[in-house]
Amino acid sequence: MGLADFFKKKGTSSIAKDRLKLVLVSDRAGCSPEVMEQIKNDIIAVISKYIEIDLDGLDIKITQTESELHNGSVPALYANIPIKDMKATKK
Repeated sequence: MGLADFFKKKGTSSIAKDRLKLVLVSDRAGCSPEVMEQIKNDIIAVISKYIEIDLDGLDIKITQTESELHNGSVPALYANIPIKDMKATKK
């Protein structure tokens, strides 16, 4: 399954839900939805070079976490990326 298949097989309600999540996440992180989408695509592209991932179970989002250094909550990237198989390494 390629990256293009990940985006093609979703229904309209699923797409709308993903877009809403992206808007909320980008608001928390202080960046545009386009930047968040590019970050997500870049993460998928890099990881896919080394391992086969389950795109259906993929969950990448920005959450809030407590920071000892900044005395409060800060945005944190959360990525839950199910691994299907390791790809053969080239030597």
